[in-house]
Amino acid sequence: MTAPRRRVVSPRRLGLLAGLLVVALVAGGCSVFGPSGEEKAVQAYLDAWTRGDDAGAARLTDDPAAAQAALADVRKALAPAGLTATLGQVRTAGDKATASVDVAWDLGQDRRWGYLGEIQARAAPQADAGWTVHWTPAAIHPELAAGQRLSLVVDTPEPAPVVDRGGTPLLAPTPVVNILLDRTAAGDLAAVTGALARALAPLVPGITGRSIADGAGAAPAGQGYSVAVLRDTDYRTVKDAIHDLPGVRFATQTRLLAQSAGFAGQVLTPVRTEVTPQVTGVAGWSVQILGGGGATIATLQEQPPTPGTTVTLSLDHAVQNAAEDAVESLPQQVALVALSPSTGDILAVAQNTQADAAGAIALTGRYPPGSTFKIVTATGALETLGVTADSPQPCPGTTTIDGRLVPNEDRFELGTVPLTQAFARSCNTTFSQLAAQMSADALPTAGLQLGFGADFAVPGLTTVTGSVPPAPDRVQRAEDGFGQGDVVATPFGMALVAATVAKGAPVVPQLIRGRATDATKPATAPPPQSVLDQLRPMMRAVVTSGTATALSRSGEVFGKTGTAEYSVNGANRAHGWFVGYRGDVAFAVLVVDGGSSGPAVGVAQRFLAALG
Repeated sequence: MTAPRRRVVSPRRLGLLAGLLVVALVAGGCSVFGPSGEEKAVQAYLDAWTRGDDAGAARLTDDPAAAQAALADVRKALAPAGLTATLGQVRTAGDKATASVDVAWDLGQDRRWGYLGEIQARAAPQADAGWTVHWTPAAIHPELAAGQRLSLVVDTPEPAPVVDRGGTPLLAPTPVVNILLDRTAAGDLAAVTGALARALAPLVPGITGRSIADGAGAAPAGQGYSVAVLRDTDYRTVKDAIHDLPGVRFATQTRLLAQSAGFAGQVLTPVRTEVTPQVTGVAGWSVQILGGGGATIATLQEQPPTPGTTVTLSLDHAVQNAAEDAVESLPQQVALVALSPSTGDILAVAQNTQADAAGAIALTGRYPPGSTFKIVTATGALETLGVTADSPQPCPGTTTIDGRLVPNEDRFELGTVPLTQAFARSCNTTFSQLAAQMSADALPTAGLQLGFGADFAVPGLTTVTGSVPPAPDRVQRAEDGFGQGDVVATPFGMALVAATVAKGAPVVPQLIRGRATDATKPATAPPPQSVLDQLRPMMRAVVTSGTATALSRSGEVFGKTGTAEYSVNGANRAHGWFVGYRGDVAFAVLVVDGGSSGPAVGVAQRFLAALG
């Protein structure tokens, strides 16, 4: 077998190949011995620039002063969240080199801008002095020339409105003026804050010279403190008094605001936060080259804005207006919640100024419901005790259950009357006796059938319905039976009870169209139809012949009054309630410390009259 022949390359040919390789590497800007001097110089510059060391990068150029000013100006204009610059090919000809650079800016808020640029380098005249970056504005961007600068321009679209279920605007873009105070420029700070407080006090409750001074003092030096944000119409009423104050400046903005300050505030304030991303859309942006006079020379990158989309709420503007007007009529804290039984739409949530100061009591305020809870007790009795609406029941002026004295209001007595009459006249003695006969969990069970004790995750709102714990103790059950004891309820929860009675099926509250409510603790199946068919006439009798005859001319109203007693320092006081429905509007009214149900019935009367 013949051995394979080996190919022999002559020494002359090896030398020729090595020479060609060196020529190729040099022509490509590379070195077989590592980065060249020009590469090192450009890379050092890029390293300093991308880590934010503009001064350090400038020192690596042949014009440090001009380079530092330009680099600092660009960083201020673009305010980048990040910057990378990747060195590419370096082409060298004698004492000059040109480096390709891939630049990528992260301008924040998902704004990214990239381009290919070039950086020049020069060899120092002295052979051992190395290479330096040759400074020109084109080192930042290839189209940037002397006397020009870069600018990031943000194009914010006008926010879309928030409308009610009929399309009437609830929150609309509104011009506002942000009043800012720079304490370092104010001079006599006490004089300036005093003048601001005097002018703004009628528009901004609680504002004082001291509160303004404290806020301005806590702000970083040189940064304006937001004293107040006023609608443009309100700002114009105080402009003459504050416009020329030293250290005070003004910024005009657009915000989503209601038709008037405080309108549906317990709903619209949290909803604004919930829907802000949807209604504001996405701002557009562009990177521009500006000339010395500020005119646009070129647009280097552009992303148009994406408008926001309209949000529709279940609120009804007319119902909300009627509720707002009704609750403002009393000096006590008043809250009103209205729901649509057929859809679960939250139609109105209204509180007067006094209630607003206590928080969202319409939605989360827990109060004893008093005799309005007899709707639940009646449901339990009709379903579990074998009684009917016509069953004769004793209604003495007082009754004693295991030593607990239970009186009617002013100890009125009716004798033995049909259950409907005892309900209409609100006999505590009757319903405490009925509750005492029930099982420990009968009232919680009946309540959950009517939505009382259910829990919901309503997008944009925090809500509570109420609670009644199981009561093995007869006295506790008796007290719970007429809405005292351990029972607590919110106006929202009692409106839901009325809505469930009206519909005869579970009602799930809804607020924002397209964002379904999650029933985290759903209501159970409602009472049998035979129970509801008796309960509704009992609620109607409250208005026709019972404790709410003041509503007898307000249409076909079904309801229940409630007086919830409590004690403060030994003095007896009471909250007032009315809970009911008319047509497809179910509602609950609470008058905190109202003394009786009378004021709540009056609020209901004004509310229904406004609805027509």
